Amino acid sequence: MSRNRFDLWAPAAERVTLRADGRDLPMRRASAGAGPGWWTVDEASAPTGEVDYGYLLDDDTTVLPDPRSRRQPDGVHGLSRTVDPSSFAWTDATWTGRQLAGSVLYELHLGTFTPEGTLDAAIGRLDHLVELGVDAVELLPVNGFNGEHNWGYDGVAWFTVAESYGGPAAYQRFVDAAHARGLAVVQDVVYNHLGPSGNYLGRFGPYLHSSAVNPWGDSINLDGESSDEVRAYILDNVAMWLGDYHVDGLRLDAVHALEDRRAVHLLEDITRVVDEIGAATGRPLFAVAESDLNDPRMITPRAANGLGCAGQWSDDFHHAVHTAVTGETVGYYADFAPLSALAKVLRGGFFHDGTLSTFRGRHHGRPIDPFTTPTWRLVTCIQNHDQVGNRAAGDRLSATLPYDRLAVAAVLNLTAPFTPMLFMGEEWGASTPWQFFTAHPEKELGEAVSTGRIGEFGKMGWDESTVPDPQDPSTFTNSKLDWSEVGSGEHARLLGLYRSLIALRHSTPELTQPDFRSIAVDFSEEERWIVLRRAGLAGAGDVVVAVNLSDSPRAVPVGSVDEVLLSTVESPSRPSDGSARMPASSALVLRASV
Repeated sequence: MSRNRFDLWAPAAERVTLRADGRDLPMRRASAGAGPGWWTVDEASAPTGEVDYGYLLDDDTTVLPDPRSRRQPDGVHGLSRTVDPSSFAWTDATWTGRQLAGSVLYELHLGTFTPEGTLDAAIGRLDHLVELGVDAVELLPVNGFNGEHNWGYDGVAWFTVAESYGGPAAYQRFVDAAHARGLAVVQDVVYNHLGPSGNYLGRFGPYLHSSAVNPWGDSINLDGESSDEVRAYILDNVAMWLGDYHVDGLRLDAVHALEDRRAVHLLEDITRVVDEIGAATGRPLFAVAESDLNDPRMITPRAANGLGCAGQWSDDFHHAVHTAVTGETVGYYADFAPLSALAKVLRGGFFHDGTLSTFRGRHHGRPIDPFTTPTWRLVTCIQNHDQVGNRAAGDRLSATLPYDRLAVAAVLNLTAPFTPMLFMGEEWGASTPWQFFTAHPEKELGEAVSTGRIGEFGKMGWDESTVPDPQDPSTFTNSKLDWSEVGSGEHARLLGLYRSLIALRHSTPELTQPDFRSIAVDFSEEERWIVLRRAGLAGAGDVVVAVNLSDSPRAVPVGSVDEVLLSTVESPSRPSDGSARMPASSALVLRASV
């Protein structure tokens, strides 16, 4: 159906009025071809140009914002404002995109990435990312939320860009600037729930159904009555990011919370739209799922009866590396305590592939088929917004680990067979935390969030005094990166290592070889070392990654070596007699003899 910008889906309403530019315009039911429940306004009487508008339903005198609003200049409770996305003068006509395969991702939160916390300010830091060597910038959710700041996962206006970040025009400027520097943009989107304040969707139609709930409230109506229009609402949002904003990929939040019992899952529809727009634009667009299921069907092509996501986040890799470098074995880290867990993840992708998960109290996951699944489909990290921000104090690895341990963790992620992702500031060991922060204007909601946060960690044995109040403005400001420390001391040293590692990854094809069968892993549980071997290509020797995770020097068996490609210590000893004599907490990347 071809719709004008004021058309509205409100199937239960008896009367709908468009209030636009100070005028009340009665709407009429759209023609039968539009689908049931749609209302329209005569184009001759519809206002033109940029206008503020909203809707009145039946006898309710409250003016509601548009469910498909592109801009909320006065917040999510205010009137919507029309936006013409085609008015932006793009300069990225020669941009050919980036594939997920072979890329290094960089996750950032706009509000805390710079002191200003805006898209335009973030443009000023893109050259840092270019020099770092990453290929794609992944933005945490940017759609409208209630309050001055938020992680982004309390969004309610899915088609908007939050005004605090600069609004839709600033978003277009950011993507255009990123493409000009050779950086792809991945947008984190949330289709599994809505925030607790400013969500008016239920007033318009059955967007939600209370018969299925998730940890954040009522689930989205993906398979019930009238769910066709709800799914179309989501798919139109997908198309908006990829089309109007030239985004290169989507990160789909918590897809395991999508309640969908249809024969064709919503994810199949999403990936179909992504592929169709990619084919039309000639750019390699992709969708990456955050999934807790450890189900390879998530990353199996639709043609092979999978859901078609290009990739998915791998929590197992994070947990295995985190445990290996920190020694932390509490909660869900318990299963990953032995070094064999890391070895298994490096070889097979998932640790829980049908095994008992003691944290869940049941068996979990399914094996990945090494013959059909390329390694790059798993997106891995040693830190991300969840794994840092959901700790009681929001402490990064750099809060407790010295340089040598941070360096080892970086080597493990950036030489692993998967698609590595960094979390903003990780590359220089940022001293600032990244904590859970909110700014709910409603007093009761704010108090409930603060009390719940303290209670949650109190049950896990944390000292309540170490849990920052999410509603305290300092929790947000304390989480902003301190860019003044980038060029000093150990921060600069770690940044140099990250740059070298990413450059090595891009210049060494063995490190992005996508075949699980090209991977061999050896390790010693007792001596705490692990060796990852990537099969050599084009007649070259294997690439060998040796890591000493112990607190003592070790002789690590690496075989015959031609060249030291990278070391986390200065002046490393050249391996001899098939062994590398490695200091405590150190890593080597080697080229084996042919």
